[in-house]
Amino acid sequence: MALLESILEQYKLIVTLIVVLLFPFLVKLQKKLLANTVKGRIDPHRQHRAELLLTSILAIVLLCLVLVFWGIELRGLLVLGSSLFAMLGVALFAAWSLLSNLTSFLLMFIQNDCRVGYWVRVIDGANFVEGKVVEMGLLNVILETSDGHRVLYPNNLFVVRPVMILNRSLREKKKLYSTRLIELKKRNTR
Repeated sequence: MALLESILEQYKLIVTLIVVLLFPFLVKLQKKLLANTVKGRIDPHRQHRAELLLTSILAIVLLCLVLVFWGIELRGLLVLGSSLFAMLGVALFAAWSLLSNLTSFLLMFIQNDCRVGYWVRVIDGANFVEGKVVEMGLLNVILETSDGHRVLYPNNLFVVRPVMILNRSLREKKKLYSTRLIELKKRNTR
């Protein structure tokens, strides 16, 4: 009876301990769900960054739940929740927001149509940027042009703009075209 009463008095600590012990299992479950959601080959760097971002979100949610058990007023959490909801709204619709780049990273990761190693052309009106995708980071995509220059393209623009996935690079096309011309000249001289 005394043990039961002491347990009931310390329920806040017990709930906190349960949440802390469940956290690693929830992270493993989250990783499995993420792996099942994404189809095809995955760049390990992208996967690690997405897992880190989702683990951070899980930790924040669990922290909010523990705070409720510790007696933080629900009104305070509602203000926090509405503020987070507003930030996510800005993240999805603002053009130059850092949150927009992070949200776009998650969209690119889940969509998985464009991968590291692909040659792409990002079309922006009458202009375009063409290059090989070298890295897909949390804030930008790094493209390496056929001249060897690197272009940092923001994730939110990479998601919004039309992107053509090319079969091969412009440099490879020029090499192929020049070798065909040389072969034609050799045939014609014989």
